[in-house]
Parts: sequence; structure tokens; C-alpha cells
Amino acid sequence: MPDALVIDADAVLWSAERTALAGRHLLLLLHGYGADEHDLYPLRAYLPESFIVASLAAPLTPPWPAPGRSWYPIDGLDGRDASHVTRAAQAVIDWVDAHAPEAASVGLLGFSQGGAVSVQALRLDPERFAFAVNLSGYVTPGELPSDAELAERRPPVFWGRGTNDDVIPGFLVEYTTQWLPEKVELSGRVYPGLTHSISEQELVDVRAFLDKQLGALDAAT
Repeated sequence: MPDALVIDADAVLWSAERTALAGRHLLLLLHGYGADEHDLYPLRAYLPESFIVASLAAPLTPPWPAPGRSWYPIDGLDGRDASHVTRAAQAVIDWVDAHAPEAASVGLLGFSQGGAVSVQALRLDPERFAFAVNLSGYVTPGELPSDAELAERRPPVFWGRGTNDDVIPGFLVEYTTQWLPEKVELSGRVYPGLTHSISEQELVDVRAFLDKQLGALDAAT
């Protein structure tokens, strides 16, 4: 059994003082392979101000010469091992429990690897997370013990991807297309011509999704 992954709390970028988190809605940003905590942080300008944003740094270093950080390895036979994605998702849950227990709610927004980890964290602990945004990512194949609870709760998930994304293998796109509607309240969009990236229109759609989640969260309190 490999050691648990630990997210560097000192590397987290916060949009507000952490002392202001009590009773506030928290949105975690999970970057993609080869990036770091700075990559998605500028997106906060497009996000609802009601969220406190925390951009996390993935716990692994990719093999040289790849830059940045990674949530799980993608090289060799280990690249499609679901246990690595689960291990990364558990690290996110552990970080939330240790550093953000006072948040009124926690949502997830990830790109590519970060999108896969976001959905996996939601699957591991459906009660802990209010929603997930999966941009250019996928659902990791395989069953988890809490998938039945997830299907019962049906939390909101936004999945956005581009027609010209040649990074995510087709079989993972197909699996995600079939899996998500059975387990979550799915919304999202396929963007014509978009590569493995995030577009302005996608950000508009994400903002609308997040505004809707805020309304539902505030109505429930």
C-alpha cells in the first residue's frame, strides 16, 4: 500500500484570508498535469465573488523534463491505474478536512487531471462536496463503494470539453458520457473547435452553473 499523498498547505493560493472561511462557500481549483497552483488561479476573476477560492498544488512532480506538478502518473503502465486517481482524490479530501472544516460548503473545479480528481473526490465522499466542475477531464473507470450513495444524492456536475481535444482518449470520453447521467445531475456542453483548453464561452457557462449552485446552497440554509 503506497503512502498517502499530502497536499502542501503552504502552496495553496487563497482569494481571501483563510480566517474568513467560516460559514463561507469554498471553491477548490485543481490544475492539470504539468501545471501548478498558479495555473487556474486567474479564473477567479470569472467566478462568483461569493466563493472563497483556494487553488491547490498537486502533490507529485512529473518525470523530468515535464514542468509543474501532477495529481497522478500518466507514464507507462501506471498511467491508467484508477487507484492513483483515487489516491489523489483522497489527498484532496484530507486537505479539506484538515484546513477547511469550517466552510459552509465545498465545491470542486478541475481541469484535465484536476477534473478527473474532482469527480473522483465527489465519488469518494458525496456528502462532503456540493458539486464538481470537470473541464476537459473524465470519469475514472471502475466502481467505488460510495457510487450507490452518489447516484442517490445526484449532486450537480458540469462537464465541458472540446470537439478538438486530442489529449483525453476516446474510450474515456465515451465512458464519461455514459457514466455521468446515471450518477449525477449533469449539465455541460461540447464546444466546437475547442482543443484541450478552456474557452471564454465555457467560462460563461461555468459562471452560470456556479451561480445556480450558490442559489441552491443559500436556499438550503
